[in-house]
Amino acid sequence: MKTVLITGANRGIGLALAKLYLAQGWQVLACCREPEEAMQLQALAQQDNALSVHRLDITDFEQIDKLAEQINDQAIDVLLSNAGMYGPKGYGLDDIDFAQWQQVMSTNVLAVAKLAQAFLPHLLKASTPVFAALSSKVGSHTENTKGGGYIYRSSKAALNSVVKSLSNDLLSRGIKTVSLHPGWVKTEMGGPNALIDAATSAKGLKQVIDALSPEQSGGFYTYLGERIPW
Repeated sequence: MKTVLITGANRGIGLALAKLYLAQGWQVLACCREPEEAMQLQALAQQDNALSVHRLDITDFEQIDKLAEQINDQAIDVLLSNAGMYGPKGYGLDDIDFAQWQQVMSTNVLAVAKLAQAFLPHLLKASTPVFAALSSKVGSHTENTKGGGYIYRSSKAALNSVVKSLSNDLLSRGIKTVSLHPGWVKTEMGGPNALIDAATSAKGLKQVIDALSPEQSGGFYTYLGERIPW
């Protein structure tokens, strides 16, 4: 049985990914900040012991280290860094909240690098491991033709840089890495006017991860497998 670790698995795309991997026979390590409030995850765990729910605030590096130590002997075939935050909206250059910017960078960039560091030994135990991070096409410099969105855009661009560096460092050790754009999804972040539901996004994301070749490692792709320019 293969194992996937998913952060932010209590709702939206993370929950859809957890359900999909579980349905396809994987062991799922579902992480979220407040497991006691993750009713759907808890219900799934009661129905299927292949799913376990773990407390994890990705901005709490001690918690990350503690979980990594707790599952020390566990091989992880896919680590899906899904948890993230958007930050403030509707601001301009003249009223940027720099404290919020620091928080978004900590969540969307530093935490992802910490996950890679802490769970590297677990990935190395798997036969064909993948480290996948949910990014966004707004992090593409090429596609940034409208400006604005300084906080979220910069965090996803920085995340992509982390994934690219990881690919250079880890591919020789057998670990493939990838940045993934999940699409405009009907979630709390995406809003009700988004184009696709979480299940559609999750299905596409898993297909891209399943088919990822060594040559694609370090790349930036949509949930449909289309390459996004940096």
